[in-house]
Amino acid sequence: MTDAVSEAEARRTVETVWRLESARIVAGLTRLVRDVGLAEELAQDALVAALQDWPRTGVPDNPGGWLTVTAKHRAVDRLRRNDRLDDKVAQLGHTFADQQRSAIHDGTADFDAVIDDEDLTDDVLRLIFIACHPVLPTPSRVALTLRLLGGLSTEEIARAFMVAEPTIAQRIVRAKRTLGEKRIPFEVPPAPERAARLASVLEVVYLVFNEGYSATVGDDWLRPELCREALRLGRMLAELAPEEPEVHGLVALMEIQASRFRARVDPDGRPVTLAEQNRGRWDQLLIRRGFTALLRAGDLDRPVGPYVLQAAIAACHAQARRAEDTDWGQIAVLYETLLHVAPSPVVRLNHAVAVSMTRGPAAGLGIVDELTSHPALRDYHLLPAVRGDLLAKLGRMDEARVEFERAAQLTRNAPEREVLLRRAYACAAGAV
Repeated sequence: MTDAVSEAEARRTVETVWRLESARIVAGLTRLVRDVGLAEELAQDALVAALQDWPRTGVPDNPGGWLTVTAKHRAVDRLRRNDRLDDKVAQLGHTFADQQRSAIHDGTADFDAVIDDEDLTDDVLRLIFIACHPVLPTPSRVALTLRLLGGLSTEEIARAFMVAEPTIAQRIVRAKRTLGEKRIPFEVPPAPERAARLASVLEVVYLVFNEGYSATVGDDWLRPELCREALRLGRMLAELAPEEPEVHGLVALMEIQASRFRARVDPDGRPVTLAEQNRGRWDQLLIRRGFTALLRAGDLDRPVGPYVLQAAIAACHAQARRAEDTDWGQIAVLYETLLHVAPSPVVRLNHAVAVSMTRGPAAGLGIVDELTSHPALRDYHLLPAVRGDLLAKLGRMDEARVEFERAAQLTRNAPEREVLLRRAYACAAGAV
């Protein structure tokens, strides 16, 4: 136990511990009370208690354990008040009351008596599957995951996604209410459901990463804090589900993409295309971590999924020391495989780019032209952006200018809009 600290220092410590331990605390409480909304409420009560006690008593030697035990006391008290105390919970309450209560305050509690790491590991995995349950709309899954597993405040989530704070708060409240009303069990899904549920989890994590990697709205092209949070969640999931190749594939994909962060914007914050990036600024440590995760996925000797394939494509780019050294033939083959595994118009658009690099812009343009009437891409700004690039390479500058202007109109990100308008101006001036 440290000496008394200031309120500001106690608040900083509480915020740091919460960010690191929130998933474990909420997960353990959810196992006890079987209600994720109540579990978070109890955890928040423990935070308030820490803010009240720590300035006076000092920060405990094990602040995460202090919060966990305090929150579990709150849970036992709540269950007692609700007259729903079964024998197991009663015994837990007696254990806390008789053996732990005084030790909590002087920082000498035997936390192993109330914190089972193996159980908590399983609990966190269960919490991930609840927060990302398909019964919730995707925006709600994202918000609830960042809240429960990332420890982000409602304000932080709203700011990261450029959404009004009350909107995020409503999403979280409705999500917790829906989980309760639908009686979603606190469990790792049974084998027949696991693949679909895991896909939902990975989708949420990658959505968070992509919003940080290429922000859809606002004045910033990158939001590194979201990428860091997605990477943290992905790495956590890889440790919790080590036998799932798609988990390692997603981690590999995010690690390799995150390695380009320093090269993805110019000094004015404008996007820099992959071909124009200074590859000397790519983070080699993250690339090595990505390759390691990709190897872990391959070692499981299971059929490849979409994240493993996308990670393999990212690895092809990472292996090229110069843009012109990129093995576009291999990338085109990987995209063809991805189209069989997880067909989508966006994958087809990316495949068109790879084809253009191997067989020429006219071949790529032929594929892109087939996508122009696809309803899913009607407002997708990258479709006219790609089409404009291919038209410019073919010397069809007037048509390219129109496409870049349309792409600029569709994007809601200011730096990206500026880059697209510059391309349109260059086409008008007769340059590529």
